[in-house]
Amino acid sequence: MFARKWNLSVGRSAAQVIVALAGLATAPTVVGQSANWPNGPIVFVAPFSPGGGGDTLTRLYANEIGKFMGTPFVVENKPGAGGNIGTAAVARAVPDGNTVIFGTMGTMGTNHALYKSTGYAVADFEPVALFGSVALALVVNPNSPFQTVDDIVDHAKAHPDELSCASGGNGTVSHLACALLQQMAGVRISHVPYGKTAAAYVDIMSDRVTFIIDVLTPLTPQIKGGKLRAVAVSMKQRVPALPNTPPISDTVPGYEIFSWDGLFAPKGVPAERLDKLHNAVTAALSAPDFRQTMSARGIALKTMTRKEFAAFVQKEYVRMNEVVRKMGVTLD
Repeated sequence: MFARKWNLSVGRSAAQVIVALAGLATAPTVVGQSANWPNGPIVFVAPFSPGGGGDTLTRLYANEIGKFMGTPFVVENKPGAGGNIGTAAVARAVPDGNTVIFGTMGTMGTNHALYKSTGYAVADFEPVALFGSVALALVVNPNSPFQTVDDIVDHAKAHPDELSCASGGNGTVSHLACALLQQMAGVRISHVPYGKTAAAYVDIMSDRVTFIIDVLTPLTPQIKGGKLRAVAVSMKQRVPALPNTPPISDTVPGYEIFSWDGLFAPKGVPAERLDKLHNAVTAALSAPDFRQTMSARGIALKTMTRKEFAAFVQKEYVRMNEVVRKMGVTLD
């Protein structure tokens, strides 16, 4: 009886060991292979349409970060719903670090107040690294009669809804910038949403829309090429990219809006891989030539530790949700 009982006990232990070893051979393989990772291209999702501000920035960062990761960052556009569609897709991606996303103040902040459901939660992601903050500019047709923000505000007060403000779509930062201007200046301006900001620029150049307040990155070439004229910037101080352009707050006290963006990965990516990604971003943002390039586009680069960035994202989530609630803007 004793021997048979002892043999049964050994059999159960052996089975448990086999199951445990099988688990070690399968579940943690991502961790075990981190030393040799990456061993192929990394998909960098831009949750916006090609040609817009978010897409332009994603490609600039992808090119630079790839140099320090030793592997290409391949940009894949997945636009829709203010960035929610592409962001939700990455939230469901395999957490191996081979798929990451360009996250913004919108996708990781304001969208959660604008939409009843975004299809994902901020907690579904690992905040990897901050890129920096991005100034916006109010631009008009070069032949527009509006030379200052005062001109626009005075006309809008005298003729409600006659002027029009374009945006890259409902819920985008250009939409919020326009809504904030109306709220703080006490005016009514027609909002004209576009699926692509590039299309909005064309209509401003054609004088079909009055203005747009958009991130400087895609606007800079248009301004320098004389196709659009900058009237004001959205920061409380002037920006290096447009040193002669005054802040909107000179006319509308307290007005300030800017965008920030960073690199995010699906929740569950091994810490070793997150660290490699973070270190590559830090190296890219520290390169003098790249810093100069981004500064000229109105972007203030800033590095943080992963822990600091996670805290920053949480703080911005709370702050921007409160801003949206005060503005009374909803999309669903």
